[in-house]
Amino acid sequence: MGQGDEGRREERHHIAVEGRYRTGSGVPKDVSVLDISERGCRFFDKFGSLLPGAQITIRIGPIGPIAATVKWAERQVVGVEFENPIYGPVLDHIRNQLARNPDS
Repeated sequence: MGQGDEGRREERHHIAVEGRYRTGSGVPKDVSVLDISERGCRFFDKFGSLLPGAQITIRIGPIGPIAATVKWAERQVVGVEFENPIYGPVLDHIRNQLARNPDS
């Protein structure tokens, strides 16, 4: 699902982590992060108000804020690209310690 799958540069990890994003100095909105890679993530946004090109900051559990750009939005599922990739121990921590259903 979601655009961009065909151009994926790295492995996507399915997770279930509570997150929160905000646009500018707006009110933070709670989301469920569905998957993550080094360069971005996909999340469920019950508000469904983000548009491609929007600049946001996102927290994934206690990690962040992480600057990101909305790449696509389909109904209430949003894909974002991080301004700076998340590498190594931080990505592993999110996958292995924060996720309710981490990859095996």
